[in-house]
Amino acid sequence: MNSPVVGWALAVLAVAAGYVGYGWKGVVLAITVIVFWLLLQFSRALRVLRNAGNAPVGSVKSAVMFNARVTKGQRLPELLKLTGSLGRKVSDVPETWAWADSGGDAVHVTLVDGRVSAWELRRAPGGET
Repeated sequence: MNSPVVGWALAVLAVAAGYVGYGWKGVVLAITVIVFWLLLQFSRALRVLRNAGNAPVGSVKSAVMFNARVTKGQRLPELLKLTGSLGRKVSDVPETWAWADSGGDAVHVTLVDGRVSAWELRRAPGGET
């Protein structure tokens, strides 16, 4: 449902329905609703980044709990919501980010095309097995 194609199709459909139902006034209403929706999305993205920017880079309360909540296909903003902090970039190819907890456990997340493709929990030496 997060596909840009679906979003654009819904926007075009709203403008067309507004025109058919109410003429130019319907088009204005549809465009107003679309702009309002875009502003809500922008505001939500800024809120996530602001909250993540206030925490130490690459930190998470519990790497084990974060590891359990990561799923394949998630986008980076969703990861930032889960962790509450910006990740520490480990490598560019493949794009890999890491988050660690105070105990030394870390989760390395690999992104392909902006989506989670793999992740790995790395336990601290001397930690639980």
